[in-house]
Amino acid sequence: MGALTFNDLDPKGTYTYADYLKWTFEERLELIKGKIFNMSPAPARRHQKISGKLSLTIGNYLEGKTCEMYTAPFDVRLTPLKGNKRKDNQIYTVVQPDICVICDIDKLDDRGCIGAPDLIIEILSPGNTKKEMSDKFQVYEENGVREYWLVEPNDNVIIVYVLNDEGNYIGLRPYTEDDVITSSVLQGLEISVSKIFEP
Repeated sequence: MGALTFNDLDPKGTYTYADYLKWTFEERLELIKGKIFNMSPAPARRHQKISGKLSLTIGNYLEGKTCEMYTAPFDVRLTPLKGNKRKDNQIYTVVQPDICVICDIDKLDDRGCIGAPDLIIEILSPGNTKKEMSDKFQVYEENGVREYWLVEPNDNVIIVYVLNDEGNYIGLRPYTEDDVITSSVLQGLEISVSKIFEP
């Protein structure tokens, strides 16, 4: 039987997606390589505004295209093992990216996405910087997320990482408010960085 409250979980324990499905408490959690990461409290208002502007722009771009975009909370189950059809107790990473775009619709099911999205965007906020810049960077790279954007609201900067042929992320130059950001995955997408960070 699953834990009744968040406090019943062992923070040093190792959990799978099968465990995750049993949890019914209010706290939003992610699993990265079997370890628990608490997502509470809810993101700040500025975080939400930036997410909304990015979502609107990308959503408009995707109109009539086969790729689909989802925003948090939306479960993405990742496994570095080849083949997407892993059993729930074989999946040790479940994340809820701020924004993700999936172009292989076969990766989608009623519970979210299983396998690497083509594009993931994470917006940094106090308390999640290490998770987004280290833990998630590593797990997204290992699982083959083709493009990863890290949005830094304090400095109004977006850092883009693109997966190379060897499966390693290459960091492009930081995009600042004077730039128009483009995507190697979503050809033709152009976003004015200054508009994303407008108050």
